Amino acid sequence: MTQVVEWIANIVIIIGLIFMALGVFGIFRFNDYFSRTLVASKVDTVGFITILFGLMIKHGFDFFSGRIIIVLALYLITNPIATHAITRSAHLSGYRIKKER
Repeated sequence: MTQVVEWIANIVIIIGLIFMALGVFGIFRFNDYFSRTLVASKVDTVGFITILFGLMIKHGFDFFSGRIIIVLALYLITNPIATHAITRSAHLSGYRIKKER
C-alpha cells in the first residue's frame, strides 16, 4: 500500500513540475508585460500547490503536512497581492498595453 501512495505522490509532483515547465514556455507566447505577468503568476501558483500537495501525500498527513498547509495558506495570500503590486507599479510608471494593428 505504501508503494502505491508513493507512486501517486510522485505522479502528482511530476504533474506540477510539467505544469510549471509548460507555463514557462507559454509565457513567451504573449506580447505584452501584463499578459506575461498574469500567466506567470497563475502557473506559479497552480504548480506550487500541486507540488506541495504531492509532498503532503508522500510524507503522510502528520505535523509536516500541517506545516505545508500553513505555507500554502501564506502563499495563497501573498502571491496575488505581490503580483497585483508589481503590475500596478508597472501601470503607474507608464507601461501600457500595446494595441495590435
